[in-house]
Amino acid sequence: MPFTPLHDRVLVRRIEGDAKTSGGLIIPDTAKEKPQEGEIVAVGAGAKDEDGERTAMDVKAGDRILFGKWSGTEIKLDGEDLMIMKESDILGVMA
Repeated sequence: MPFTPLHDRVLVRRIEGDAKTSGGLIIPDTAKEKPQEGEIVAVGAGAKDEDGERTAMDVKAGDRILFGKWSGTEIKLDGEDLMIMKESDILGVMA
């Protein structure tokens, strides 16, 4: 997929959660919340500071992240549902 986000944006693939509760009940699709966890597919070069210098990104492709519930813009690339969001929308990187 030849897509590179610009500046301090990242391209994210959502990681789907379990379809069952811990008690074994199956959760229907209509009751599921969209996951707030994802894997970074691509990152931009970083934002520019006041002097025109690039600020390095704190995340990289392959990182597993948590992001806010209303973060990002959903897009479809090559038939796959992905999200573009700013690095500042990322809450943390999972180890």
